Amino acid sequence: MENGLIITIISVDPSLQTPMYFFLRNLSFSDLCLISAVVPKTIVNSLIHSNHISFFGCVGQVALLVFSAATELFLLTAMFIDRYVAICHPLHYEVIMNKDMCLQMTSLSYLGGGLISVVHTAGIFSLTYCGLNEIQQFFCDIPQLLAISCSEHVTTEIVLIFISVVLDGCCFICIIISYTYIFSTVRKIPSMEGQSKAYSTCIPHLTVVVLFLSTDIGAYLKPILGSASFTDLILSAFYIMLPPFLNPAIYGLRNKAIKAGLEKLITSRLLTKENTLLFLQ
Repeated sequence: MENGLIITIISVDPSLQTPMYFFLRNLSFSDLCLISAVVPKTIVNSLIHSNHISFFGCVGQVALLVFSAATELFLLTAMFIDRYVAICHPLHYEVIMNKDMCLQMTSLSYLGGGLISVVHTAGIFSLTYCGLNEIQQFFCDIPQLLAISCSEHVTTEIVLIFISVVLDGCCFICIIISYTYIFSTVRKIPSMEGQSKAYSTCIPHLTVVVLFLSTDIGAYLKPILGSASFTDLILSAFYIMLPPFLNPAIYGLRNKAIKAGLEKLITSRLLTKENTLLFLQ
């Protein structure tokens, strides 16, 4: 709900048509896709007391899950680059982060997420599965599908997972480098209030990325490197549920501009309703 609200606010408020909020709107959409990959089917199964999912349902779940998670990481990286340019090169910000650049970075994020999704989905479902296809998870996820495969080509998918982990690490290094320069610039701000404001914005963002990446990498590597356990199930659920719930709180709803946009949206809706009622009278 919060992600949908953020998308609506940014879309209708002309004052929020800036690169930062452009990326935030796309991040909220990615969060909606991530949680939509798992939650609806889980709710339906709980209501009808079922623990089954069709083959094509499982394929769709894996594809959307991988696409959303990968796109999320790329968009977070783009947002950190945007903040780096805004804080470290403010005079050149509008020239560097122009509309074309924002569109290119966002398009690459979606294309990259789509490519990774296709590769992993094709790889995992080209394997052979024997016996009872029962996974120890409440949704279809690659590590649990690997665990029940009896194919001789499992190594290929494991290599793809390690490549994805390396790519995650590269994005994280890019973010850390950006924040090293950001914190170095923030320390030069003469006002303690200005420094405090910058830190209060940056540190929560960095915390979300660290939590997302650590749980994501842990959920995929731990079952491969060792035996599966209840902890793996918690990690898998955590990296899926964490971004959609934390991102709106950290990036959006505690933001003054978003709050102002929400007030405008509510006010405009109320005024429209009031005018309609007066007309009907």
